[in-house]
Amino acid sequence: MGPALALARRGLGRVWPNPAVGCVLVREGRIIGRGWTGVGGRPHAETEALRRAVASGGARGATAYVTLEPCSHAGKTPPCAKALIESGIGRAVIAARDPDPRVDGRGTATLEEAGIAVTVGVRGAEARALNAGFFSRIERGRPVVTLKLATTLDGRIATHTGASRWISGPVARDWTHALRASHDAIMVGSGTALADDPELTCRLPGMADHSPVRVVVDRRLRLPLTSRLVRDAGRQATWLITLAENGGPRLDAYRECGVEVIEVGAEGTGNVDLEAGLRMLGGRGITRLLVEGGSHLAAALVGGGLVDRLEWFRAATLMGGDGVPALQAYGVDAVDQQVRFARIDVRSAGEDLWESYVRAE
Repeated sequence: MGPALALARRGLGRVWPNPAVGCVLVREGRIIGRGWTGVGGRPHAETEALRRAVASGGARGATAYVTLEPCSHAGKTPPCAKALIESGIGRAVIAARDPDPRVDGRGTATLEEAGIAVTVGVRGAEARALNAGFFSRIERGRPVVTLKLATTLDGRIATHTGASRWISGPVARDWTHALRASHDAIMVGSGTALADDPELTCRLPGMADHSPVRVVVDRRLRLPLTSRLVRDAGRQATWLITLAENGGPRLDAYRECGVEVIEVGAEGTGNVDLEAGLRMLGGRGITRLLVEGGSHLAAALVGGGLVDRLEWFRAATLMGGDGVPALQAYGVDAVDQQVRFARIDVRSAGEDLWESYVRAE
């Protein structure tokens, strides 16, 4: 199952709205076929592994190790459970059940009804964590949200003049691009878009086609039509989340430039209802969302209980109270009102520190 999970990770950021699945076929202690979900969700991991097993005489009598329950319904591809049965495998080891109502136990039942021995739950926690975005979209209707921060030791993201390049070092910046490549979409607020005029693409060598969908939250339609995000919208998918009440010729201008406009309602403060916006993204198939700023958007998401993970790069510097904080105020009056996270990893990123957290239950 370990190699199958490693294969599944190759698909992260590239296979939405589908899950990233890995499959390994083993016979007599030897791997005879490997597969992972293709770009855009096709081909499925199982059918790709079966295709590769042909060179070894097919999969008859083999054991299939699959990170997610094989699908049992016909969509854009035939059912994987049926393909495994027709291949003649003798056993299937499945890491996690598929929560999609079209599957959810039916794939396992189909295999068992065909006389195939099935084991479910092997390294299941790892499989669920790997596909947390897919599970979130199915079970909560929204993507898993990761907030990425690059700050000083005292949590500052820019000087009081707005200067922020570069707080983190080159290694941390490269890892940030790798994070972008592993997510379906990347989100910023209009303030960050105005201040930085970012590209929000993956600029690691040879990985330009791994760039995520770019999402801007812009209540007042401040994003300039001359910005990189708008100018490049015809080449790189760019979505704008704004209030449904805006309308008018400016929205038409964005659309003419290739920007997809997503209109949502307002929350009590008059700002964009971010939870509704996330559900809109989930409805469009987004499973993994990386948020890169700014401090107002970060505070709104954290305060709304909408951040599931943190990826935090800390530079070994101090800026003091004149700097811009990573999060603006979001209404914490008592210690027990803090949003809590559990640290799951710490790594060196050149001269910086990279910490990973998940939302504490």
